[in-house]
Amino acid sequence: MKEVLPREVLICTIARLLDGVRHVAVGASSPMPAAGAMLLRALKEKMGAPAVRISVLGSVEHNFFTNGSTELFDCAGQGRIDAFFLGGGQIDGRGNVNLVGAGDYPRSSVRWPGSFGAAYLYFVVPRVILFREEHTPRVFVDKVDFVSAPGVSDDGVYRTGGPYALLTGKALFRFDRTRPGFALESVHPGHDFAEVRQATGFEFAHGERPPQTELPDASTLALLRGRVLDELSETYPEFAAQMHQDMGRARPA
Repeated sequence: MKEVLPREVLICTIARLLDGVRHVAVGASSPMPAAGAMLLRALKEKMGAPAVRISVLGSVEHNFFTNGSTELFDCAGQGRIDAFFLGGGQIDGRGNVNLVGAGDYPRSSVRWPGSFGAAYLYFVVPRVILFREEHTPRVFVDKVDFVSAPGVSDDGVYRTGGPYALLTGKALFRFDRTRPGFALESVHPGHDFAEVRQATGFEFAHGERPPQTELPDASTLALLRGRVLDELSETYPEFAAQMHQDMGRARPA
């Protein structure tokens, strides 16, 4: 078996974070979250477990919505979406997400695409997974410059959704809404705790020796490299092709 690639670790971790959901929605331009959801679906079908419904915006084959985000928002508001993914130009230790820009708004020095429905979905989807492959102090800051979507709300604010976990290219964090804040759950292969701490601009809870992120077994990896990448190529052909190319260069484990 060839070595497990860093992106394969992320995709398999996403599948584990989604375990137990009935319906997961994935926004546009999110190939790794989509792959993780497809991997979970394939694993459940292999075990004969109840099916997982996937809605990938922008996909023809893997999206039952016919009116784009309008139906997604309606479905989420009715409590019929269990998991969603959010990224951000900045994310802080309270789970706040900035999708607007860096610097003093409105004279931001850097502008990003904008919030769109992020704040709404953050409030109504129970399991929001924050995902950003880049793990640097410019992304994970002590306090975001602009709150596009708040990680927590004041007492008395009705809210069924919020951050569940934060997955980066270096580590996996869980979110504790009672503190509130992140706790380091595991560090990915090829990285260590000192590197994660240096690359993170906010404080987080952690054990004395954080474990390594779990690697997939051979059967899970085979599903990912076969069926899942084939399914993913319908929506993300360039990403699937790049994964195949990287797999070809990988060394035997």
